[in-house]
Amino acid sequence: MALWGNNDSVYSAGTVAVDLSTGIGTGAVGIVTWTSAGIRTGDFITVGTGATYGYAVISGFTSTTISLASTANFVAGVTTVPATSYNISQTPVYILDDSTYDPPQSKTTGFSTSPVFNAVFGVDQIEVGVAATTAYAVGHSGWVGIMTYIDNGGNLRVKHEVLVAGGILTTSDAGDDARFPDS
Repeated sequence: MALWGNNDSVYSAGTVAVDLSTGIGTGAVGIVTWTSAGIRTGDFITVGTGATYGYAVISGFTSTTISLASTANFVAGVTTVPATSYNISQTPVYILDDSTYDPPQSKTTGFSTSPVFNAVFGVDQIEVGVAATTAYAVGHSGWVGIMTYIDNGGNLRVKHEVLVAGGILTTSDAGDDARFPDS
């Protein structure tokens, strides 16, 4: 796979539990079928709503298990992630080297005030238009880094960075609809 793709959501059915000591994720039996879901080695898995637990690049998979290339971008101190939501996408893999998008509990650099979340979203042209009058307005469609925090006046502040400008993403992650509705 290239450094990024145009699928904000390749697959997200069921739940996944992750053993961080082995780097193996196990999907919900009877629901998850990764071999027929269209995922590929090199795709990106985000574990937990808003990367609550972290994210990694997929290095291999079977019908119900996936191998993670690294667990370095998971929350520090966690050894096992219980069955939780996930999303497999084609997010730009180079964000793994950008501490701005570390999981919340392991964030060591970036904003000094309390961040609410830092995440990368695939935002298509329709979502850009719908979000244009909200706090989440972005300058361009594509892969967009969103950083939110509370300023010293107690106000929610939102910053964005277009990481990869793109036209139309072919699929949309329903998990981002609270910030980037599809209509």
